[in-house]
Amino acid sequence: MIELPVVGNKKEPRKRKPDWLRVKLPVGEDFKRVRRLVDEYKLHTICQSGNCPNMGECWGAGTATFMILGNVCTRSCSFCAVKTGRPNEYDEDEPRRVAEAIRLMEVKHAVITSVNRDELKDRGAEIWYQTVRAVKEQSPETTIETLIPDVRANWEALERMISAGQEVVSHNMETVERLYRKVRPQGKYKRSLEELRRIKEYGKRTKTGIMVGLGENEEDVIQLMDDLREVGTDVLTIGQYLQPTKMHLAVDEFIHPDLFKKYEEIGLEKGFDFVESGPLVRSSYHAERHL
Repeated sequence: MIELPVVGNKKEPRKRKPDWLRVKLPVGEDFKRVRRLVDEYKLHTICQSGNCPNMGECWGAGTATFMILGNVCTRSCSFCAVKTGRPNEYDEDEPRRVAEAIRLMEVKHAVITSVNRDELKDRGAEIWYQTVRAVKEQSPETTIETLIPDVRANWEALERMISAGQEVVSHNMETVERLYRKVRPQGKYKRSLEELRRIKEYGKRTKTGIMVGLGENEEDVIQLMDDLREVGTDVLTIGQYLQPTKMHLAVDEFIHPDLFKKYEEIGLEKGFDFVESGPLVRSSYHAERHL
């Protein structure tokens, strides 16, 4: 029996996933080792909190995307599986634990992200800074990508977040401009573009990611690419939106791999240094490739 998610006052059948979206179950000793370290150091990962379909592959390869500043977000985006509400006080010892775990995992390229902490005056910038510095001190050969949230135009906080020595700074647009109010109601399309522009002007390699299958069309995606190139974005990832629970936005369409390939080719033609485009692509997936 097909589960029927509620959409307004009607019920619509949940679309069946096509074969190209099937993933292997997590297995192997490397997966268990990463799981053990994450639990031992009381860390959060977006792999778990975001129900990422690639967790088995990435953890099996000894990598993970660490999520700092807790696992409760102050935003309530209609696509995201991370819990929303009033976060607890942040843990000032978290930077040390993240750095130790990365050292023990012998991570060559570490990806760090966070929930939104809109209630904090500095948006969590100081913990961001201390985490990157701690990783650099314990694992000086490790390159770092920070996937940062929307700072709500607190540009002083942004500068603190990105000034600790990370090689790549990413901020996800998530969707096309036309769908922003539905997909990301507490975000602003132009504000996120401005954040990416300022990151680039600071001298960082910039990256963003979007989901498709939410009701956008090819023209929407191409316009987004043009907007991103205008602010100097270097790297773009494009992946299939997957509905985390029946309480989240339903999938409008499962995009065929051929269209993902087309988006990759268009993006490269427009001047992006690197485009990762595919059904299972997420912003942190194969993040080391574009370095």
